[in-house]
Amino acid sequence: MADQKRKPLRQIARSFVADGPSGVSIRDRLKNLTGEDEKVLRAVGEPMGRLACADLARRCRDGLDHSTDTWAERKRDLTALSSSRWAGSVTSNAHDQWGLSRRAQHQHLKSLDAGIRMIRHRLSLPVGQKGSRGKPGGYRSRHEWFQKTRRLALLESEYERVSKQREAGRVCVVRGGRRLLHQRHNLDAAQKTKAQWRAEWEAARWFLTADGESGKRHGNETIRVNPDGEISIKLPALLAGMANAENGRYVLAARVSFPYRGDEWRDRIQANRAVAYRIHWGTTSGRWYLDASWTRKDLPVIPLDALRAQGVIGVDTNADHLAAWLLDEYGNPIGSPRRFDYDLTGTAAHRDAQLRHALTRLLHWAKACGVKAIAIEDLDFTDSKTREKHGRKKKFRQLISGIPTGRLRVRLLSMCAETGISVIAVDPAYTSMWGAEHWQKPLTSKNRKTSRHAAASVAIGRRSLGHRIRRRTTPPPHHQSDGVGHRTAQACPRDRESEGNRPRVPGPRTRSDGAGHGANAVTQNAQDRSGRSAEHV
Repeated sequence: MADQKRKPLRQIARSFVADGPSGVSIRDRLKNLTGEDEKVLRAVGEPMGRLACADLARRCRDGLDHSTDTWAERKRDLTALSSSRWAGSVTSNAHDQWGLSRRAQHQHLKSLDAGIRMIRHRLSLPVGQKGSRGKPGGYRSRHEWFQKTRRLALLESEYERVSKQREAGRVCVVRGGRRLLHQRHNLDAAQKTKAQWRAEWEAARWFLTADGESGKRHGNETIRVNPDGEISIKLPALLAGMANAENGRYVLAARVSFPYRGDEWRDRIQANRAVAYRIHWGTTSGRWYLDASWTRKDLPVIPLDALRAQGVIGVDTNADHLAAWLLDEYGNPIGSPRRFDYDLTGTAAHRDAQLRHALTRLLHWAKACGVKAIAIEDLDFTDSKTREKHGRKKKFRQLISGIPTGRLRVRLLSMCAETGISVIAVDPAYTSMWGAEHWQKPLTSKNRKTSRHAAASVAIGRRSLGHRIRRRTTPPPHHQSDGVGHRTAQACPRDRESEGNRPRVPGPRTRSDGAGHGANAVTQNAQDRSGRSAEHV
């Protein structure tokens, strides 16, 4: 009966090598800009931003009726006010924003559906019934049960509204960001004045982006940067009178060098390969910046078996640290575990810096160990973060939400691609539970206390190597100490043969020799005390 009630284990997905980043983006500051330069940049960014807003609105109105004809019509209208290349950049940017909003809309529907199904399940249970097998029970009181019926009605109404929008192809997009838009209604909480918010809002809606073109001079005809760092901009038709160079171009006084990945960028533009540029103004710092980005070539795919040959580092992701342990190719933990802490409080820049610092220390350790792969869980807490499942467990929901799964995955893949280390993604099922069950106690000693997270990193590493998480049983006698000769355990009552003499190895014995060596190895009289014929005396 106990076996019939036991919950069946879910199927474990196979481990795989995660794909590397598809693009590269670098940034440099525009120094020594003159007043005329800033005037030209604002004169180009403001009208192009208005054109980008209008084109995005047209793209949203087209919805699912979008076609190559409507795209060509939009581009013709923009070309008359700017140029064909500026128009191409504006329309492609509008397509990207619309596609991103569609994906966000799909995720919102999945979240609503998960909440609706969970509330219906809990409402179907008697009030006060406890949960079991990982599923929540009924609500605690009739009052909470009634309030959840009202919330269910709200979620169903929201799901129906969003579903109709998705079927019609309508999305909600805000150029400049919805968060910045909502700050206008509560400037005190944002710690901004009206003038500061207005300046930041306008700067976020400017458009100074140019897509790259392979085969063109230095990879971009609209915003061109030569190997010496000189920046020239092809002005729109309405601003051609502000040009200070031939062919309606304006050359900035600032120069860029791109200290990070500058050699790779310079090789691309000298080969006339496509590089996209974006000029933007940082409102908090009061500085102008230039971003360069390009599509990365396909990285070499290393087979999984080749990565396993030199061992891996298993990494367990937590809300405030990374727990890591080095494993050899046979799945045995080597050395001591490592812990890389980070603090995900404060601003977004501070959180990103903390994450980069932790990953940098992890990769430096991986390079020192000589491994070629890092094993990490393929986590997705989309369903587990909803408050409908965990109810009053607010701290637990905050803990799950605090784990930087998406940000860590993107950052780790991009940083590993630069160091030549691959990332193996494994199924996260039962890693923490089985790691604590099979590895936490054996790896704990008098001088080292193994945490549950460190044991989980061992389980993750063993799964990436293709081994079972459970520790192996007692090895065969030939792989034990003394090679079958000396038994490591007392004989069982049914065993008839007694323990024999230790094998004798010819030659003088020293203090460093192990058992079974020396002239008197056969005797049991080899202790260094009075009346004994000790071998080393």
